[in-house]
Amino acid sequence: MDETYIKLKGRWVFLYRAVDKYGATIDFLIYNKRDTQAAKNFFRKAIIENGKPEKINVDKSGANKAELDAINQEYLDTEQI
Repeated sequence: MDETYIKLKGRWVFLYRAVDKYGATIDFLIYNKRDTQAAKNFFRKAIIENGKPEKINVDKSGANKAELDAINQEYLDTEQI
């Protein structure tokens, strides 16, 4: 997973992108901010549309790490029920 800042129709936005191990894009989301809510929207969209991944690599973004921790905790909580 990565995100980058791009100019779209004259406006700067963040492009969140999930790629497979071969570098092919498997999902993306354009969002106004780079924050926990944006990371949450992206991860949830990607998981719903593509299934639960075996591994996720991210940069040092605190928002991405916080949301991955929350998603992992949800999976752990639902598996215990």
